[in-house]
Amino acid sequence: MSIADNIHRIEQELAGTTARLVVVTKTHPVEKLEEAYAAGARIFGENRPQEMAAKQPQLPADVEWHLIGQLQTNKVKLLAPFVHTVQSIDSLKLLRELDKHAAANDRLINGLLQFHIAQEENKSGLSLGEAEEILASEEFQQLRHVRLTGVMGVATFTSDEAQLRQEFQQLRGYFEQLKTTYFANQPGFREISMGMSGDYALAVAEGSTLVRVGSAIFGSRG
Repeated sequence: MSIADNIHRIEQELAGTTARLVVVTKTHPVEKLEEAYAAGARIFGENRPQEMAAKQPQLPADVEWHLIGQLQTNKVKLLAPFVHTVQSIDSLKLLRELDKHAAANDRLINGLLQFHIAQEENKSGLSLGEAEEILASEEFQQLRHVRLTGVMGVATFTSDEAQLRQEFQQLRGYFEQLKTTYFANQPGFREISMGMSGDYALAVAEGSTLVRVGSAIFGSRG
């Protein structure tokens, strides 16, 4: 199936749900991104800041760019002029840097707090306690150019549906707890980014609002 066929199929599956499609474009050439754009995709997810910064000027201005990989503070300035959402926020230091560079570009950057929900230790992310420590800090309250809009998590790489459901439910529980405690009066705090090519249907069933799909659209990378 073509890139367009795959996008249309996934969009049909998401119709009537709370979830939107983030097309994961990492390592793919601009020509393939243009195909995805022509098929109606508007949210593109990249893992590497340098790659995103190189591709962004070559795509139409209405693309919503999401960084979904880890972001080092010294790379923030590459993305600050255009990035819509950084899905991988895991420290107050990163929030501070995003706020500084967004202010310098007279912009507001959205962010998702990344939680560690997988059983694999090599996957990064915050614990609930660490996230609450950030949100309760006076420094966080003073940030004006970065806005948290939800949470993100990467589930364990497994075919065990019960385990995946449990991890997705855990992330949704974190979202609901933070929403109640820290964002009750902020309708913009509404995103739960979970689910990838192999498990997005389960994630949607558990309340995902953003699914990050690459290989099911472009095929596996060589």
